[in-house]
Amino acid sequence: MAFQNPEAGAFHWLVDMLESVEVGLVVLDLDFRVQAWNGFMEHHSGITGSHIQNKVLFDVFPDIPQAWLTRKVDAVAMLNTRAFTSWEQRPYLFKFRNTRPITGTEEYMFQNLTISPLTGTNGEVDKICLLIYDVTEFASSKRALERANEQLAKLSMTDRLTGLLNRGTWENLVDAEYERYRRYGQATSLVMFDIDHFKPVNDNYGHLAGDEVIRHTAQTTRNNIRQSDSAGRYGGEEFGIILPETDAENARLICERIREGIEKSTVETSAGNITYTISMGIAQLTDEPENYMQWMQKADEALYAAKESGRNRVVVAE
Repeated sequence: MAFQNPEAGAFHWLVDMLESVEVGLVVLDLDFRVQAWNGFMEHHSGITGSHIQNKVLFDVFPDIPQAWLTRKVDAVAMLNTRAFTSWEQRPYLFKFRNTRPITGTEEYMFQNLTISPLTGTNGEVDKICLLIYDVTEFASSKRALERANEQLAKLSMTDRLTGLLNRGTWENLVDAEYERYRRYGQATSLVMFDIDHFKPVNDNYGHLAGDEVIRHTAQTTRNNIRQSDSAGRYGGEEFGIILPETDAENARLICERIREGIEKSTVETSAGNITYTISMGIAQLTDEPENYMQWMQKADEALYAAKESGRNRVVVAE
């Protein structure tokens, strides 16, 4: 259908399109006064175009980062070229609530933003156009995938039963700590320990109760070490702890806290209440070991000595 007045018809068609398109459109003068505000912006802000007309954007939306947007707009106007920012750089410009049911887990709308210069009849930039794209569904999916990948990475590093580092990950850290000592020479200690008489626990109470004892050992260990320390489940009922910047005496104090905490506690299981003890061996690193495995061997020998001398005790390697 042809318009009787082509110019008026084209303008009407353009306005109708800009009102209905699923993209936010805002036109500002160089003093940031709103000149155009389409239906998308009205719907998500709750502010009509007539109400916001000629008002300074920052007065209506004080949450907008004024210094950041001013720098962006000044650069676009001066260079007469577009600028683009993604939700990964800045999650949103306008703090709109997320209203899409599919991505209802996100509180706010994630937005991509295009800033374009608009020139007047004299060829000079006198206005700026902001295009706001709702990318919540894409951003939400990507964030969910990243969280899933992080969880998978964490699971690959941790022991499923205890949540401690698994053997491979923990041994890699022992190797790294050995190399750090070789470079900087700071005191560092290694602990190997296991649960005393664990087989009778499994035999008398069952494997599920044995798992509870192992979990209790892991939690007691976590509760008594520092953030900089690294605990791992070495296998079965055997555990290890890396204590950076810790000499043998301070390592002994940490180990005694763990040992006493376990000795004085009771694990309540469906098969009955269980009390148990642990034996611990400590090896402060010296120049003698030629690799991290020899260092682990020293701690293991101290653990063996603790068991041979009666169990439920801490022995420091000589």
